[in-house]
Amino acid sequence: MAFSSSLWSSLFIPNPNKTNRLSTFSPSNSPANHKLSTTTFAIPPLSTATAADVSGAIDGTTIAVLSGGFVAGLTALVSLTDPERRRREQAEEVGGDDKKVVKEYFNNDGFQRWKKIYGDTDDVNRVQRDIRVGHAKTVENALMMLKEEGPLQGVTICDAGCGTGSLSIPLAKEGAVVCASDISAAMVAEAEKQAKEQLVPSALPKFVVSDLESLDGLYDAVVCLDVMIHYPQSKADGMIAHLASLAEKRLILSFAPKTFYYDALKRVGELFPGPSKATRAYLHSEADVENALRKVGWTIKKRGLIATQFYFAKLIEAVPM
Repeated sequence: MAFSSSLWSSLFIPNPNKTNRLSTFSPSNSPANHKLSTTTFAIPPLSTATAADVSGAIDGTTIAVLSGGFVAGLTALVSLTDPERRRREQAEEVGGDDKKVVKEYFNNDGFQRWKKIYGDTDDVNRVQRDIRVGHAKTVENALMMLKEEGPLQGVTICDAGCGTGSLSIPLAKEGAVVCASDISAAMVAEAEKQAKEQLVPSALPKFVVSDLESLDGLYDAVVCLDVMIHYPQSKADGMIAHLASLAEKRLILSFAPKTFYYDALKRVGELFPGPSKATRAYLHSEADVENALRKVGWTIKKRGLIATQFYFAKLIEAVPM
């Protein structure tokens, strides 16, 4: 399940000065990495996005064209609103909490949209195509991280939050023994369908419909891409601890980094809720993720940032201390 800088918000403020790019990944203790881990983006002076550019990218999207100063002004208004109200309304509609909202969304409207974004259809707009590129870069770099230690033939890997199989299938092609899970039965069915079209029966991953907390087993590596955005930090710590308990050697995670700029855009977006009421988005500071890993005896070995105009993600590889 992918995410973008404005994924669940109905407010889009792209950076017109930023081209699709991928940061260089480096060891956690290198000077280059220190510079990378503290990277933030300046507020763009003016968004040039038009309604045609982003129409349909997010359900019921309301487009706003804002200057950096106006962003700051609107951010101040957030303190006068109740951003939790929409979350409560979403949960009440499906009779559950955030997890129930996510499950409902990705089994219905969300599945249809993200299947299109994850796929290769031309029926996507500029924003969706940009998010597709960003997610593909995250998958590509996760795969590179895994292959750096040697061939994946016979290596056991859990792809937690597999979506439509964008990582699980390439891993299986490399000879890995893959367990692929997702909270969405629709996503798992699509991933299994695509896997059967691309792989020989003996190489097929084991597909499971499951939330992260219910996963069990022991694997050489556990990978969880673009899923933490659905977990508040209070629950993310437990989720990280559980995933680490399933991994013997490596844990690879991606998450939307919490910086002043990104957090401001998300909060401003909450002032403009679209009628679709998609899932809530949670940003995470790198320090919080690192602390959660340390608590269970893991440390970050490599880290990097993937950023396009509408997609951003921190990607880390952790190993036991």
